[in-house]
Amino acid sequence: MRTIKGPAIFLAQFIGSEAPFNSLDAICKWAKDLGYKAIQIPTTDPRFIDLQKAAESKTYADELKGLVNSHGLEISELSTHLQGQLVAVHPAYDQLFDGFAPQALHGNPKARQEWAVQQLKYAARASQNLGLNAHATFSGALLWPMVYAWPQRPAGLVETGFTELADRWRPILDVFDENGVDLCYEIHPGEDLHDGISYEMFLEKVNHHPRACLLYDPSHFVLQCLDYLEYIDIYHERIKMFHVKDAEFNPTGRQGVYGGYQGWVDRAGRFRSLGDGQVDFKSIFSKLTQYNFSGWAVLEWECALKHPEDGAREGAQFIKDHIIRVTERAFDDFASPGTGQSFNKKILGI
Repeated sequence: MRTIKGPAIFLAQFIGSEAPFNSLDAICKWAKDLGYKAIQIPTTDPRFIDLQKAAESKTYADELKGLVNSHGLEISELSTHLQGQLVAVHPAYDQLFDGFAPQALHGNPKARQEWAVQQLKYAARASQNLGLNAHATFSGALLWPMVYAWPQRPAGLVETGFTELADRWRPILDVFDENGVDLCYEIHPGEDLHDGISYEMFLEKVNHHPRACLLYDPSHFVLQCLDYLEYIDIYHERIKMFHVKDAEFNPTGRQGVYGGYQGWVDRAGRFRSLGDGQVDFKSIFSKLTQYNFSGWAVLEWECALKHPEDGAREGAQFIKDHIIRVTERAFDDFASPGTGQSFNKKILGI
């Protein structure tokens, strides 16, 4: 077994226009002062990383890594959640998702998708240049408007959708394989890969590609009423990343899983800061440790109530307190009667 690395923090929800959240140097100092050991970097803000440059220049990647290291931190992983979303977009969401791409690509879904695919390929090479072995993204979605179909889905629609999704991702997965990096899909509502079954459908379509891995985030499973502990038992061999995020689900006689179009504060299911929700993190950390998870425990803050800086400060200690330093010996070693093959044969009378 291995001791899980951490605490680390995903920067996406903290980046802003004011110090210390407006530069990589300043945010690193802030994170280190809170007790974090690593940062997970989103790749859409050039103030924090020039993704293409990191892919094409080892010198730039080394300088970026050196800046982070100078604060006593590591880079845990890079993220292309927004770009991954654009690999597959149903036309109903074209205008909404245009905001994830450069202005010049708005209104041009084909060019937007090509840009997104190239971004993922840059991310694979940048990760290798930075010495990273895992990367976070979304799958995108062609079928999400059909998730609860009415009228009924036409025969073969889901098969066609997953075939197309796999065709778009397989070349990207191959580039990640060439660079020795696991591509970890965050299983998430709004994506075609939103639970275990949908992930399995995709995995079959990409011929069980060795790099088609998972980012485990239990908060999304609380909101879906999915058994997030058994999920680890089933998929632990594919889980290469871990977002530590809390959530709660409190259904009433008036609303349930879908939330009745309410804002986050008023939904039955909502994300919370670590320790304020319902996720059983003691069991999660125990299972991941049992299954030899070797990655980082990364805080993702998305609380509907608490201030982000408070969530970040409390989250560092919360993760630290939950990481299990693995034992190097069995608890009952003190009572061992002896060891060795000859001793074993003697006991058995052979």
